[in-house]
Amino acid sequence: MNDTHDTYIDTLATGIRSHVMENINGLSMHVLEAGEAGHPCVLLLHGFPELAYSWRKIMLPLADAGYHVVAPDQRGYGRTTGWDAGYDGDLDSFRILNLVRDTLGLIAALGYRSVAAVIGHDFGSPVAGNCALIRPDVFRKVALMSAPYAGPPSFASEGFKDPRSSPSRGAIFVNLRMKVSLAGSATCFDPGP
Repeated sequence: MNDTHDTYIDTLATGIRSHVMENINGLSMHVLEAGEAGHPCVLLLHGFPELAYSWRKIMLPLADAGYHVVAPDQRGYGRTTGWDAGYDGDLDSFRILNLVRDTLGLIAALGYRSVAAVIGHDFGSPVAGNCALIRPDVFRKVALMSAPYAGPPSFASEGFKDPRSSPSRGAIFVNLRMKVSLAGSATCFDPGP
């Protein structure tokens, strides 16, 4: 793909950079960035059926306010590739905890241990909400737009009781936070079988 002659790229304002980051939780993740790396990071997660491109009009004002603004095409969208795209393909990689893992991998690959805020719109809202719930040390502030937060994901596949009905809810998240860690690699959480 030659980005220099791409209409999509040609419509981006000067100051917004487009590139693909390799090996983000097994993905080649397309990312738009504005502002200087090293400044506090604001992560923008798009909705359905949108792309990182949806954030283009707000990226420069945020960058002008002193933020490093990052908007990825999430798993299954746009120019991000690397999942099983077959008609009968495996959908397990689209579980919410794996989408959180994608986000953590991106943040780690960008060199951040935390972000100033994660903002989700529509489909991006549950991802942003779960990022902040599972790793509040990484995602210090959260904003959800156009979609209410439905609560934490079910951990039945992890061998946990449903945390919405369990009195030991805190213990579930302590265990999960130990699994979802930035330590050592950009592939932070193994969702298991």
